[in-house]
Amino acid sequence: MNHEEIFDQLWTDYTSQNPSARKVYDLFTERGETVINDHIAFRTFNDPRINVDALSQVFLKTGYEESGHYNFEQKKLNAKHFEHKTDKNAPRVFISELRLEEFSEELQDIVKDSIDQIPDSYLLSDDLIFSGTVWGATSYNLYQKLRIESEYAAWLYAYGFRANHFTVSINHLKSLPEIKQVNRFLKDNGFLINDSGGEIKGTPEELLEQSSIKAGIISYKFREGEYNIPGCYYEFARRYPDNEGNLYSGFIAKSADKIFESTNFYKK
Repeated sequence: MNHEEIFDQLWTDYTSQNPSARKVYDLFTERGETVINDHIAFRTFNDPRINVDALSQVFLKTGYEESGHYNFEQKKLNAKHFEHKTDKNAPRVFISELRLEEFSEELQDIVKDSIDQIPDSYLLSDDLIFSGTVWGATSYNLYQKLRIESEYAAWLYAYGFRANHFTVSINHLKSLPEIKQVNRFLKDNGFLINDSGGEIKGTPEELLEQSSIKAGIISYKFREGEYNIPGCYYEFARRYPDNEGNLYSGFIAKSADKIFESTNFYKK
């Protein structure tokens, strides 16, 4: 499987589970826009069986290389981003991992018990990136316990391995070239913008501006029954050239820190 096939499969899963994401994409294409993906993101835990290094193997095999690493003190996360060596149109890949040792024993036990349920066949397979909740049926009670300490951990426990978000490259939009215009367009169409730290994260001086919608609320089947919880979200990024004229290609930790909150639990 090449990297284009990987992204096609991830996109199919992402949009089938999250109709709000599909609606965003359709709104842009109905305007005549060609939607180019700036980056795609994944979440995991720092357990060596499934950490960033393990999860990134499928991308390294298909031509990607490590291009940056990040530390999120408040969210207790490490992250790396990867870029394709030869295909400059390929989206960046951003993978973050929760530092389990910085949380309570209860959270660590819940996560370890879940990871222990993953069949070895998945741990050794390139299909892990598509596999969802390979630890089996999830508990709403445990989901709520995880939320107390980490919304990130709760989301990951519920959804497992899948694209957490795709990202529209504003640089490639013709009719909405500014991030403020994109946000207004989305709000006019009924979407909620993640306003943690402001609706726009980053500045032109920092060479990257980002925004995102809040994850759509979807019905999720837990062991105890069906509950409405946030799913995946859509992000929007505008990049600026540096002093040498090269478009900035990395990420800004303090901005990404707030973008993570797009999946925080909320009620409509």
